[in-house]
Amino acid sequence: MAYWKWDSSYELGINTIDDQHKELVRYINELQAALTTRNREQIYKVLIGMTNYTISHFAFEEKLMEEAGYEMAEHHKKTHDLFVAIIQRYKSSFEEGYNITGQLMAEIQIWLTHHIAYDDNDYKECVKKMLEYKSSKQLKNKIVHEKKGWFSALFR
Repeated sequence: MAYWKWDSSYELGINTIDDQHKELVRYINELQAALTTRNREQIYKVLIGMTNYTISHFAFEEKLMEEAGYEMAEHHKKTHDLFVAIIQRYKSSFEEGYNITGQLMAEIQIWLTHHIAYDDNDYKECVKKMLEYKSSKQLKNKIVHEKKGWFSALFR
């Protein structure tokens, strides 16, 4: 049974980001499962995977915000950096032998829920517009290319 179920209210309407957020929830649930077995090796493995995935996700989000010209991108990046520092601190404590998993689980879920609902929600319209623009531009380029191909073929 899942510790945390994905809820559509968390969705931003940006498929790639929503899928990445779902993956973060999967990591949280995997960590919960590892917790129940009390297998430190498995807990550590999940913790490392979740940390790496989170850093990758944040980099992807930051790139989108930058491309979209989102005005609060630098502030948003700082919230990401702060969260990574928190996760790293938990990881270090775990490596020193402390049982941090219960507290970590609670903090991650609260942070992620708040971050999606407020911070990510703030950039979503700006990023959506940029993605729609890029998509329409690619479609127009494809149509122009196809027309050129057809027109050129007519006179060959």
